[in-house]
Amino acid sequence: MRVLGIDPGYAIVGWGVVDYQGNRFSPVGFGAVTTAAGVDFEKRLEQVYQGVKEVFETYRPEALSIEKLFYQHNQTTVIGVAEARGVILLAAAQAGVPIFEYTPMQVKQSVSGYGMAVKKQVQEMTRILLHLPTVPKPDDTADALAMAITHCHCARSRLQNYPIR
Repeated sequence: MRVLGIDPGYAIVGWGVVDYQGNRFSPVGFGAVTTAAGVDFEKRLEQVYQGVKEVFETYRPEALSIEKLFYQHNQTTVIGVAEARGVILLAAAQAGVPIFEYTPMQVKQSVSGYGMAVKKQVQEMTRILLHLPTVPKPDDTADALAMAITHCHCARSRLQNYPIR
């Protein structure tokens, strides 16, 4: 199964593609789509959409794992992230890729085994599970890879429904 994990945002969209077969993870590609501050917001959304669309076209994932949006502190930020998330979901729908959402606590539990783990613990476990020499940067990229791992773990009981690459 090939899964694309995305950590949504409008300044930085972390992404990571993972293959999962026989309880083994293989990183396929990872990076970030970035937009510059000071650019009109509509243009930033277009850049997010184009960048993510390119990832779908290049890696052809079978599933998208994305963080479930929740309001925390800054109402303005959450609206912008929601709009960026919308163009990401549009790109997934246009690519015909099913979308799966997970909360931060689900990601922490799935990757580290502890739902209250701190970010650094999750990132280090992501590095270990993917046999990477260092934690990917920016942090959004490491978070996206953790999202992909989470879907692999959660979909384990449904693997027979996914073609193996």
